[in-house]
Amino acid sequence: MIANFGYKDGSGEFFITIDTDKCNGCGDCIPVCPAGVLEVRENEFDPLAEDQMAAVKEEHRKKIKYSCAPCKSDKSSGSEPCISVCELNAITHSW
Repeated sequence: MIANFGYKDGSGEFFITIDTDKCNGCGDCIPVCPAGVLEVRENEFDPLAEDQMAAVKEEHRKKIKYSCAPCKSDKSSGSEPCISVCELNAITHSW
């Protein structure tokens, strides 16, 4: 299942998307996020799943555009740290 964490407003769509079928909850994305946006928790989208999943912390959901701005504006690295470190390609961004 595709889980979108973020919001949409007049200036655009700002979502971090986690593919819960791919994410195994390894947590590799947690320490590389400079804003501390991500956490690992139970897979709320599949109660029968045994694996945990990465998710956006509740306090960042409505301000993800601003929380992720430093990584988004640093195009020298080629990709956001959370995306780069995810070997399963479970994380994407909408912007």
